[in-house]
Amino acid sequence: MAEILSLREAVERFVHDGDTVALEGFTHLIPTAASHELIRQNKKDLTLVRMTPDLVYDLLIGAGCAKKLVFSWGGNPGVGSLHRLRDAVEKHWPHKLEISEHSHAAMANAYVSGASNLPFAVLRGYQGSDLVKVNPDIKFIECPFTGEKLAAVPSVRPDVTVIHAQKADRKGNVLIQGILGVQKEAALAAKRCIVTVEEIVDDLQAPMNACVLPTWAITAVCVVPGGAHPSYAHGYYERDNRFYQDWDPIARDRETFTAWIDEYIRGTEDFAQYQAKVNGEAK
Repeated sequence: MAEILSLREAVERFVHDGDTVALEGFTHLIPTAASHELIRQNKKDLTLVRMTPDLVYDLLIGAGCAKKLVFSWGGNPGVGSLHRLRDAVEKHWPHKLEISEHSHAAMANAYVSGASNLPFAVLRGYQGSDLVKVNPDIKFIECPFTGEKLAAVPSVRPDVTVIHAQKADRKGNVLIQGILGVQKEAALAAKRCIVTVEEIVDDLQAPMNACVLPTWAITAVCVVPGGAHPSYAHGYYERDNRFYQDWDPIARDRETFTAWIDEYIRGTEDFAQYQAKVNGEAK
């Protein structure tokens, strides 16, 4: 059953150095606030998993929190490269980063198999792909029924999955609306699941066919209004396109990046104070 906690307490209690951590959200509902808290608490040696690493993982990698990245595509959407990711892979700054690159289809299937408590995922794919040459976790098996050659990849079973959603009720049931990625599968595949939400309500008023994560699948619910910024939260706020553009020159330079996280993340108590400071409202 989910506990309603502060984000600081949830990260302190449920994310440990060396854990495999998935921060999922597709296009919107990206758990930015949670990535900041991981940096504030100086979590180390994390294996980060995400279908589409963007700014949240550029932050975590550049801050030195990650030892490995399992992913399918990485970039600053609509802008360009993730410069902290590239620096870690190419020049080992702030330290060497191991990578395991997959296709989107393989990552999605790996989450599904993890949620199904299976050891690996099977899919049609990777035939002729160069990823096979660089990723030893991609194997091929023969179907016992048809003899067909199929690809197999290890299941994704995070120690902790973190997602952002619109709202939760007081029992800890969570409603996700709008575009869905693999949040549901990532939550069910994990040993522990932290969900940041815009608000807690008495009744979810979930529409028909909505995605509702039950309280038994969630470890902690944390109220963090605006916690997906600069991505958007359907029904709450729009995507901050300017922030993604402004991030590019910040992330390009090591000193500029370090100064930014020292001021805006390590130099703030929580995401609310960060928001005030980045918006020029802090005293």
